[in-house]
Amino acid sequence: MDEPALTVDGLVENPSRLAFADLAALPAGHQVEDVSRFHPKRKGDGVALDAILDRVRPRPEANYLTLHADRDDFHVSIPLQAIRAEAIVVYRLGGRPLGPAECGPFRFLIRDPSACHTSELDDCANVKYLSRIELTHRRGRDTRPQTDEQHAALHQNES
Repeated sequence: MDEPALTVDGLVENPSRLAFADLAALPAGHQVEDVSRFHPKRKGDGVALDAILDRVRPRPEANYLTLHADRDDFHVSIPLQAIRAEAIVVYRLGGRPLGPAECGPFRFLIRDPSACHTSELDDCANVKYLSRIELTHRRGRDTRPQTDEQHAALHQNES
């Protein structure tokens, strides 16, 4: 079986598939230890989204970041500039790859959604089972709940 890899594509100069070792090799200054300091219920270490974007080089017309979680067919599309400095891709726990029990192999986490100054971010933009990050000109596929009842049902069994 192939090692899990995060696909980053769309409006980028260097589309990439990043496995555990690729993320771990990104600059030390972009590594984020212990994400529980931002979200007490989350565990693990990650890398700043900025480091991933530096590697793939978004094209100037890229305005949105669409997060795809193939495992549960969940998709979120958010403004790129609003999220760029606040996002982390969590990929390890205890020095090993993030496993399915921790909603891995990759998890998208926003340090502080209120710092992004946009109403398009909510807890659902913290995407578990992340498999792909797609950069687009316009808002992409977004399957977040639209009502309070749908939102409550989604988070009822959240890990």
